[in-house]
Amino acid sequence: MAKTTSFTCTNCGARYTKWAGRCDDCGAWNTIAEEAPLSAGPAKTALGAARGRTIELSALASKETAPPRNRSGIDELDRVLGGGLVPASAVLVGGDPGIGKSTLLLQAAASFARGGLDCLYISGEEARAQVRMRAQRLGLADANVRLGAETALRDILTTLDAEKPDLVIIDSIQTMWADNVASAPGSVGQVRAAVHELTGFAKRRGAAVILVGHVTKDGQIAGPRVVEHMVDTVLYFEGERGHQFRILRAVKNRFGPADEIGVFEMTGTGLAEVANPSALFLAERDRPAPGSVVFAGIEGTRPVLLELQALVAPSSLSQPRRSVIGWDGGRLSMTLAVLEARCGISFAGLDVYLNVAGGMRITEPSADLAVAAALLSAREDIALPPDIVVFGELSLSGALRPVGQTENRLKEAQKLGFTSAIAPGGSKFSQVRGMDVAEMRDLAGFVGAYFGAA
Repeated sequence: MAKTTSFTCTNCGARYTKWAGRCDDCGAWNTIAEEAPLSAGPAKTALGAARGRTIELSALASKETAPPRNRSGIDELDRVLGGGLVPASAVLVGGDPGIGKSTLLLQAAASFARGGLDCLYISGEEARAQVRMRAQRLGLADANVRLGAETALRDILTTLDAEKPDLVIIDSIQTMWADNVASAPGSVGQVRAAVHELTGFAKRRGAAVILVGHVTKDGQIAGPRVVEHMVDTVLYFEGERGHQFRILRAVKNRFGPADEIGVFEMTGTGLAEVANPSALFLAERDRPAPGSVVFAGIEGTRPVLLELQALVAPSSLSQPRRSVIGWDGGRLSMTLAVLEARCGISFAGLDVYLNVAGGMRITEPSADLAVAAALLSAREDIALPPDIVVFGELSLSGALRPVGQTENRLKEAQKLGFTSAIAPGGSKFSQVRGMDVAEMRDLAGFVGAYFGAA
């Protein structure tokens, strides 16, 4: 039978029978690469007459014990993992180059080893001497972590079968090379085969496997999207180079809540935990200024207070600038359109700049009202009171929609010294003692209450 060749888009994972310059699904150019078929797998597509064994079935209402967890001692990491590392699980960690992935995982390996786990750290990018130098700089040289430097997947699996460790860290999955796949390391077929073999080892031997993944220029983990479906947990390590804060965010977790975050601070001795990120993000906040608004948000199960900064200036361009850092540019355009259509406030001929202080990225829509407040404050040159927090989702009709966990947002704000809040009308919360909550039904009412004179 003739060998069939398929082509896969490295950006979205779409499959084609022949090569093309542009992917029809995602629109990316020069991302379609040839993928050689895996040599391992069933020889026939039909099962034939051979009978398999009967699998065990259980009732939906049956009770099973929760999976055991190994706590690392790094509370922020354990929070993102859902309470600790589950044995026989596969974890994928992605992030920009130089953001601190290797540093975080080396610290985690040392912490797990001090807790009694047998840990192996396999590096395909650095020599063992380089990893030892980093461990000495971080003060982790005394941890019982065994190091290896190898890219051949067959040799790594043979070593793991012989050593039987509790935890394996592979840095990185794009450097692994499987000799049964006829393509270069880092290609779609190689990455898929390596993740499949290592995940199978984790399930078969009961060891936890943590894989480091490179990301593309769009911030997505490089390789086929099926890799994220194969593993149990997907974590992204985020942060801005100019800021010392790093965010570990869970986008998928079969053993805990998704969208949970852990906050770290990059120091000279490694990554330090940030137990109260709200206080740290607001620590550098100056006296109240036009365009500065404090937003009370929720990341996973944790309330976080952030400062939104806006700047509105006259533009000399025919098409004014719209620059956003830390928020969705599409929602900024929507907010500006609602302000003009429902409130009669135009930003034509004005450059608009929006920034989330501290390098944090906001994904929830409850920041709409805080963004609108920051834009209006900057445009009218009116500073909001320093002791007020703002949150609420904005609809296209100009109405303000209630958001979840209102009470937790208010309690976190009160803990940091805020005494008043602006929230959507109809929000469900019990009265928080010491907090004055102004409930707004629509954006026009908010504009009239706080910027009516202007």
